[in-house]
Formats: sequence, C-alpha cells, structure tokens
Amino acid sequence: MEHTRQTNSAAEKEAFSLKAIIPPLLAIIVGMIMVILDSTVVNVAVPALVDYFGASLKTVQWAITGYTLALSAVIPLAGWMTDRFGAKRIFIGTVIMFVIGSVLCSISQTSTQLILFRVIQGLGGGMVAPIGMAMVFRLAPPERRGSIMGMLGIPMLLAPALGPVLSGWLIEYVSWHWIFLINLPVGILAVVLGIKYLPKTERNETPPHLDILGIILAPIAFSMLAYGVNEGGSTGWSTTPAITGLAVGGTALLLFIIVELRQKNPLLELRVFGSSDFSRGIFLAWVTQAALFGSMLFVPLYLQNIRHYTSLETGLILLPQALASGIGMPLGGRLFDKIGARPLAFVGLSIISTGLFILSGITVDTSLPHIMLCLGLMGLGMGLTMMPVNTHVLNAAPRHLVGRVTPLTTAAQQVIVSFAVAGMTGYLTTQITNHMAEAGKGGNPLVAAVMGYNDVFFFTACIAAAGVVISLILRKPKTASSGEDDVRQKDPALMAGH
Repeated sequence: MEHTRQTNSAAEKEAFSLKAIIPPLLAIIVGMIMVILDSTVVNVAVPALVDYFGASLKTVQWAITGYTLALSAVIPLAGWMTDRFGAKRIFIGTVIMFVIGSVLCSISQTSTQLILFRVIQGLGGGMVAPIGMAMVFRLAPPERRGSIMGMLGIPMLLAPALGPVLSGWLIEYVSWHWIFLINLPVGILAVVLGIKYLPKTERNETPPHLDILGIILAPIAFSMLAYGVNEGGSTGWSTTPAITGLAVGGTALLLFIIVELRQKNPLLELRVFGSSDFSRGIFLAWVTQAALFGSMLFVPLYLQNIRHYTSLETGLILLPQALASGIGMPLGGRLFDKIGARPLAFVGLSIISTGLFILSGITVDTSLPHIMLCLGLMGLGMGLTMMPVNTHVLNAAPRHLVGRVTPLTTAAQQVIVSFAVAGMTGYLTTQITNHMAEAGKGGNPLVAAVMGYNDVFFFTACIAAAGVVISLILRKPKTASSGEDDVRQKDPALMAGH
C-alpha cells in the first residue's frame, strides 16, 4: 500500500512538472521557430526579390548578409542583457523587435529599405535562441532535461527544412511580401504566450558591471568574421573584402579573448572551457554543425540547378529529412536522460555519415526515392545527435553560468556554420572547374557539376565520420554542480568572482 502511494505520488509529481513546463516551452518554441524559419525562407525568394526591385543579385544578397551580421553582432550581448533586465523581459522585447522588422520588410519599396529592415530583424532575432535555450534549461528538472531539450530541438531542425517549402508556396501562389508578413500573427502569439506563461525572472539585484571592451569587440569580431567568410565564399578568399573581414574579425576576436579572460564579469564566460567535458562536447558540436549545415545547403542546390525542380518541389522532396529529424529529436532526448550523449552521438553521426557517403554517389538521373532515403538518414541522425550534444555541453557548464554559455555556443555556431557553408561553396566551385578541365572541350558541364557535388558530399561525410571517432571521448554528463566545481577548482578567480 505504501509503495503504491509513493508510486502514485511520483507519477503525480511528474505529470505536474510536465503540465507546468509545457506552456512556457510552447512560448519559447513559437518564438524560436519564427526566427529560425526566417533564416531560410529568404534564400528561396532571392530571384523574386531581384525581379521585383530591379536590383542586382549581389545587392539583394545583402538582405541575407545583413541579417547574418546583425545576428552575429547581438548574440554575445544576450547574457549581460538578461542579467541586467531579466530573461522574460528581454525575450519578449526581442521577439517584438523581430516582428516589427518583419512587417517593415514586407512593405519595403527599395532594395536598400529591405536590407535596412532585415538588419532590424537580425538585431531582434539574434538573442531569441540563446535566451530561449537558457530559460528552458533552467526550467527543466535535471532528470528530464534531455527530453525537454529534445522538444525544444524540434523547431531548430524542422524550421530550416520547412522554410523552403513555405517560401516556395508563398512565392508561387501568393507573393514574396508574405514570407515576412506571416511573422506578424506568429509573433503576436509568441508575445501573448510569453507574457502569460513565461516565469517572471528577476534581474540581478547587483547586476554585473558592463564589460565595455567586450561589448565593443564582440560584435566587431563575430560580425566581421561572418562578413569575411560570406565574401570569401561568394567572391573568392583573395578578394579585399574577404581578407579585410577575416583580418579585422580575427584581430578583434583575439583581443576579445584576452580581455574576457582578464575580466571579473566578462560578457562571454570563456573560462568555462576549463571544464574538460564542456570542451570535448562543444568541439564535437562544432564538427557536427560543420557537417550538417554545410551539407544541408547543397541538396537543394543540386535539386534546383541540376534536376531543375521548382522551389516548392524541392521543399517537398526535403520533407523526409524534416520528418525523420522530428522523430529522432524526442527519441534522442529521452535516451539522453538514460544513457548520456556518447552512444547517441556515436550512432547519430554514424547514420549521418552513411547517408552522406551514399549521397556522394548520385548522378544526373538518380531516382528521387534514393535521394529521399539519404535525406531521411541524415534527418534521423541529426535528431539523435544535435540536442543530446548541446544538452551535454550545457550540463558540463556551471549552472549559474548557463545564461552566459548559451550566447557563447550560439555565437560560435554562427561562425562555424558560416565558415562551413562558405568553405564548401568555394570547394564545390573549385571541384566543378577541375572536373571540367579534366573532361576537356567535349566534356558535359552537367556531369562535371554533379561530380563536384559528389566531392562535397564525400567531404562532409568524412567530417561526420571524424565526429564518430570524436564522440568516443565524451564522458557521461556531469551534474551542473559537478561542472561548477570542476571549473571553480581550475580557476580560483572565477570562484572569487561569484
């Protein structure tokens, strides 16, 4: 009887916990999916925007570049802003700013206005993901953290895959204005849910001093690195914009690291790298992101440029990847709570590398089921890998530093993904040129292009395979308190600072 009563009490406690966390989790997911979706919908709309504004392709692409630079610039500020004003207030405020930018984009009359309003969007959207992840991490009980973070990860993988479908449909059957205007009702829903359900987070009674040098150097470092990489991938690594962006960004980043390590209350807590579990986990996360996001760009390019499918058709072909990731994500979260990140990362990255190796053998007329099978494998592997590794990284950080760690990981991801996409774009161009040269004057340009795509998929498969090996060095996640002790023992200055 006593055992039954205890079991019922435990079940009630679990049900209550889940019931309590779902509304705030929903508010955060709605806000995040809106921002992440907007990162991909504009890519499909570029040709329509070029025609509408009568501008050059290079000019319109600044609508994407400006958004990326604005995102990169404000991400590092998220930790200090939440300490100073409270996470709930900043989360809702940034969502409102993003929605205002979206509405302004939808009524743009010139390409210059569109670029300016996209920057406003990026300034609002940059803080949504790191603040949202930190809030969910704090809300989730440690024993259910993997499952809850897995639910949060669904929009992070579904949105990039569904973006082209939504954008293709709106452009083909409505108008390009709606790829921005659709954020208005979604944003209003996110704000209403946030006001009603997000827990009130008190700002620190004694907020940390503003790290002036960090606030100056961080936006310069991350935005200029992103700019340099984007220019390098599109115009060549030896061009003046690429060299200038990388040189300025690299110098600012080096100075930023020196300044942050000497600060008592830094903008980004770099001393968390003193935790070996954190360092191993974030390095594996970088490898995974480079393989995944680098390859995700090239499947749509192959389908549109080689197979000549429309934007909408391409989006529908990519659906198996989104559906498989939607299955793998909650499964990975549940298993993470029981077995930790290492076996999931090993299995997930093995599946990803298998899908990419198969994809590296495609031809001009490879069947769609064959391609969709590869996409399904990649999606399942992504679902099993991404959030367990991210949760492992946050678990390895001291709990009181989570608000500073999520901006750090998000900013680093932005740079890593930019490098991966730009680097692989340059590699694709080089390989296509080489294959054309090998084929001679009578060679088929289409075959040479496909061989270039094969090389890129093989390269990303090798990166994923390297991640399989790296996953073996992960240890079972420590508790937040263990991670905190680990860092504090290694860094007495950090202990004194808090």
